[in-house]
Parts: sequence; C-alpha cells; structure tokens
Amino acid sequence: MATRPVQVSIDEELLVRIDSDPEAVQHGRSAFLRSAASYYLAAKARRKTDEEVLRAYDQRADEMASEIAEFMDEQAWPET
Repeated sequence: MATRPVQVSIDEELLVRIDSDPEAVQHGRSAFLRSAASYYLAAKARRKTDEEVLRAYDQRADEMASEIAEFMDEQAWPET
C-alpha cells in the first residue's frame, strides 16, 4: 500500500512514550502511529456495532423477555 507523508503535532511527553515503545523502536515511529491509528479505528467501529446491537435488543427487551419467561420459571439454579 502506498504511503503519504503527513505532518502531525504531538506533545513532547507523548512523543517520548511513543519513542520508548518496543514496537516504535523496532519498526519506527511512522509504523507505530499507523498501527495505533488502525487499532483505534477498529475499536471505534466495534464500539459502534456493539452500541447498535444493544440498542436493537433494548427496543425488543419486553418481547424477548416474554419469549423466555416460561423457561426462566423452569430453570433449576444450584443451591449455594
């Protein structure tokens, strides 16, 4: 994949932390920042999907609860 140079401002403390990370030392600062950005965007996409799933189930919570109510009444829980 082709890369393009970009200018990014980073405070000194964060830059020191990046430069001391083993991945940045081994592969370079640019590779580290590409990796960090990819992980961040993937995590953000997962959070969005999780929120959408929760919202969808939340809208049907009463319907779903009634579907399993009889099974919950029959559930055998271990005694503690």
